[in-house]
Amino acid sequence: LKQPPAFEQVHAAWAYGFPVDSLIVGFKHNSKWPYGRLLAELLGQCLLDSFNCGQERPDFLLPVPLSVQRLRQRGYNQAAMLSHWLSARLNIPCREHWLLRTQDTPTQQALDAKARKRNLLQAFGLSPGAQVQGLHLALIDDVLTTGATAESLARLLLKAGARRVDVYCLARTPKPDGAP
Repeated sequence: LKQPPAFEQVHAAWAYGFPVDSLIVGFKHNSKWPYGRLLAELLGQCLLDSFNCGQERPDFLLPVPLSVQRLRQRGYNQAAMLSHWLSARLNIPCREHWLLRTQDTPTQQALDAKARKRNLLQAFGLSPGAQVQGLHLALIDDVLTTGATAESLARLLLKAGARRVDVYCLARTPKPDGAP
């Protein structure tokens, strides 16, 4: 790595590919909430197994915020839904409103890694009531692709005093060269 990521660890239950990708797309873009609920339950079990093996539990779960425009279009934030389901499964509080999307940026899906990073400059902020000093936090999202969103949010949280930031997601896209 040229520079290590700001987040400590990524927990992804699956590699992004068939059949999980179909379930995630159905949940994210077609309001198939039972798909998301099932995937969240399975991710929650993976996380509980990790915690039982000594992995440090975070203090709070923080969903990746959605832009106001995208929230209006979709009608829900899939990361917030995942966070609430995981919160109940793991008995870890969710703080849905601590992270803010301060700029409505173009969707990340069509952008390459460099463009994704540029797209997210100044895209996020912390709500005035967010007290992150000394906390271990876990970002919740559906898919980790390049890590640009997670990196941007982790840097913001660490700069504000968080002790550690992890990423919990349903799936992670495989690296182009097939490396782990």
